[in-house]
Amino acid sequence: MRRIRPRGQFRLADSAQQVVGGFLLAGPFVVTEEVWTLARDMNLLQLLLTVTIVFAIGYAALYKAAGRDPDDDRELAGIPARFLSLMLVSYGSVAILAVAFGAPGTFLDDLAGVEMLVVTLRAIAVGAVFSVVGAATADSVF
Repeated sequence: MRRIRPRGQFRLADSAQQVVGGFLLAGPFVVTEEVWTLARDMNLLQLLLTVTIVFAIGYAALYKAAGRDPDDDRELAGIPARFLSLMLVSYGSVAILAVAFGAPGTFLDDLAGVEMLVVTLRAIAVGAVFSVVGAATADSVF
């Protein structure tokens, strides 16, 4: 059984593991037209539900499935550092890949400005549902 590090022992290496898992599962969804089509048609309630799902999956994977205690993690602004890192990686990996691949310009070429940004943020939220699974799994397994 894997030994959990004591309080305050969350390290950069843990974030690196999350990055590997987050990018691994984010990639295919960033370049999938269906994700961008869904993002175009999402309303605010659907966006909030999607964000809630990402947070719930992340928390459950890190602290329930892995048997960790969130109180054992160092906190930043009252949030466990491991969880904060997971959320940054989950959304950040999707955002970085979307920009690197030019996905907004490819899938939203008929939109501009704020409208393109809003749809891109929705697409990032959709991709994060999958990225968080990879990031949390990599953090918990390695």
